[in-house]
This record gives sequence, structure tokens and C-alpha cells, in this order.
Amino acid sequence: MNSVNFEQDVEFEYGFDQLEVADIVINAVLKEEACPTECEVELLLTDPETVREANKEYRDIDKTTDVLSFPNVEWDAPADYECEGFLDEYLINPETGKLMLGQIVLNADRIVSQAKEYGHSIKREYAFLIAHSMLHLLGYDHMEEAEAHVMEEKQKTYLNNMGITR
Repeated sequence: MNSVNFEQDVEFEYGFDQLEVADIVINAVLKEEACPTECEVELLLTDPETVREANKEYRDIDKTTDVLSFPNVEWDAPADYECEGFLDEYLINPETGKLMLGQIVLNADRIVSQAKEYGHSIKREYAFLIAHSMLHLLGYDHMEEAEAHVMEEKQKTYLNNMGITR
């Protein structure tokens, strides 16, 4: 079973279990993407300033955002499990034997504001951002229109399959 290492350093109580939802979304995406190995994902739910600082430090962009994704695998193509280095020894947690796929950093304030802006639940926005970030951890991107379309369709399909709709 895949695992989520969840950390929360802000108050975020909106009527659902954040770890449970994260676990459901992460496992569903990995299953849909046919990941052949068990993985672990680091998930941090934090404030806008922490997200801004991480964005500046790792991406050289001095502003906050809704979610940051830090994949550990250097993919040749999205979800290409045959790529060189996919199961490199240094990516395997020696204590669990699981692939350390990467880290997701969520901006709690943006989850709430974007849910309101888009007219759906906070749970749906939370799940959407995790699904979006999981695709990044698997090598997907949205810099080009065709790539963005692929990610949008996958996110929509996966969330609908989980019953997490707008």
C-alpha cells in the first residue's frame, strides 16, 4: 500500500479528514497511472508565506501559489516506469522499501479561496490540488497546450471516478 507522510502546520478544519482524503486521492492516481511499485509521498499543508519561501528558494519565483510539487524521479516521459533511474537505490526508503516519489506543498489559504472562487467545496479543491500535484510527481506538465489538456482530462476523470465532483 502506498503511504502519505502528512504534516500540517496551520489550522485547517473544514469537515473532512485531510489525511484520509489525501490517501484516497494519492492511491487512486497511482492506481490509474499503473505505478508498478509502492510509493510514499510527503504532503505539507501550510501557510502562504511558507509556500512563497519554497517557491522562491526552489523555483526562483518570489510569490505564493496554490500548490508546489517536488518530484524525486527525473522522468524521460510522464509515468514512464522504464526510465533510467526510476527505482534507483537512493530513491527507495530503506525503512519501508517504498519509492520516495516526492513532496507536495499545499497552501491552505488558497484551497479555501479557490474553492469559493470556483464554486465548489473545499474538499474538492483540496483533492484537485493533490491530484494535480501527483501528476507532476509522475512527470506530467502543463507548459504546452497539449500537455495541459492531458493533465486536465486526467484530473477530471480521476476525481469523477472517486466521486469528488464540482
